[in-house]
Amino acid sequence: MTLPPWLEPLPDAEAMRATARWAIDEAGIPSLDLMERAGEGLARLAGNTAPEGCVAIVCGKGNNGGDGLVAARVLRGVGREVRALLLAYPDELEGDAAANLQSLRDQAAAKAGAGAPGGGSVVEPFAAERLAGVAVVVDAVLGTGFEGDPREPALGAIEAMNSADAPVVAADVPSGVNASTGEIAGAAVRAVATATFAAAKPGLWIEPGKTRAGDIQVVDIGIPSGAPAEPEIGLIRPVVLDEVPRRQRNSTKFASGHVLVCGGSPGLTGAPCLAAEAAMRAGAGYVTACVPEALQQIFESRLLEVMTTGLPARRERAVDIVLEKAQRGGALVVGPGMGRLAEAEELARELAQRAEVPIVLDADGLNAHAGRLEDLAGRGRPAILTPHAGELGRLLEVESSSVEARRLEHVREAARRAGAIVVLKGDDTLVAEPEGRVGISRGASPALATAGTGDVLSGVLGAFLARGMAPFEAACAAVFAHAEAGRRAAIVLDGPDGVIAGDVIDELPHALAG
Repeated sequence: MTLPPWLEPLPDAEAMRATARWAIDEAGIPSLDLMERAGEGLARLAGNTAPEGCVAIVCGKGNNGGDGLVAARVLRGVGREVRALLLAYPDELEGDAAANLQSLRDQAAAKAGAGAPGGGSVVEPFAAERLAGVAVVVDAVLGTGFEGDPREPALGAIEAMNSADAPVVAADVPSGVNASTGEIAGAAVRAVATATFAAAKPGLWIEPGKTRAGDIQVVDIGIPSGAPAEPEIGLIRPVVLDEVPRRQRNSTKFASGHVLVCGGSPGLTGAPCLAAEAAMRAGAGYVTACVPEALQQIFESRLLEVMTTGLPARRERAVDIVLEKAQRGGALVVGPGMGRLAEAEELARELAQRAEVPIVLDADGLNAHAGRLEDLAGRGRPAILTPHAGELGRLLEVESSSVEARRLEHVREAARRAGAIVVLKGDDTLVAEPEGRVGISRGASPALATAGTGDVLSGVLGAFLARGMAPFEAACAAVFAHAEAGRRAAIVLDGPDGVIAGDVIDELPHALAG
């Protein structure tokens, strides 16, 4: 499954192992050279994190520990004080890790023979008290292939590093974090930065692993392009916005995209307004808000550039009106502010089944499908679902805490069962296809943590679908534009705390313009 160019590949543990084997066996790159470059990058990040003072490097017995031993030698070579702390007996190290332990010893012997400082013992058994007084700690304990719950002695080392009064820099992936999924089964290192080798891994960008990774620095270790492994997960790049159609001099309002927004109920009139206005700002040429007839006057006074259509209380007639409007084509957004009365949920389900245009299900449109994901699989037309963790939990009939702990697993399951694109919202928003391909948002947009921004995202999605974008492409572009608009709104208002959903809408044209 090939990733589009607007996704930066994020190889999981299996793909990374295959890539490394290919580099060694087929491209002819010595494994020691790969480890050398990895250790150099790790040393560079540790040195930048703490330009002065002692560096403690906690090393496991595998290749991750070997990377740490290279970093110890490089840092000692430029005059830094280093404590290389091993979690295993030296004679337990094998292969490249053992070779780099010997190189570290040879360096020390050469310095001792020349009468220079830094000779003598260069490694010592790990002890938590040896982390006291250091300027930075390097976590080189568990590598990319780790899964599950850390055991001793790694567990004690992780707890000691987290308790140390110094920042922690991780080698490739923070120990205890599943590099492929971001899952944390037990203890995990809290790093301020991670030097990840060859390419970033999915678990560094997916919560809860994302929070543990800190600032992610990719270290080029010399693996050439052409590796046969094809990752299924990628980080959404800014160039995805180049895929969004633009208005031309001969465009008409309908050629620019027709979006229907169906929602609204007493006390929840703002949600469909925000979705409709966001669709307009995202480039839709014509937007119609299909809202309860009894509340239509509220929408008429609020939405100056948006058409409104009143829906009668009788569901059958309301469905017919929306479907008639949808005959113009475009896209249908179902759910913002719709409410959770039985009649409203039946309306959402019937529209999802019968609409001939692509649909976006959000908010109460999602709640109407709790435990009914498979109903959507037979639609035969594109659908995008935009749940947060609680809504996805209801769709899958699991606890939201389970979704948060295993976000990648659950978003993929939902996409597969629904036969639809699923956008699991969060700072690490995940966009999953039924076939397993996933796009991940870079996030870093705390301004979006306010009511109504989910409605804004739904409106942007509706606009992009109405303009003819493929569903996965539209979802990834909408997620990126939404996050960028949030970042821009925070800059305008000198911080994220005062941002409201309307501010994000105002910034959408600027975000799309780049």
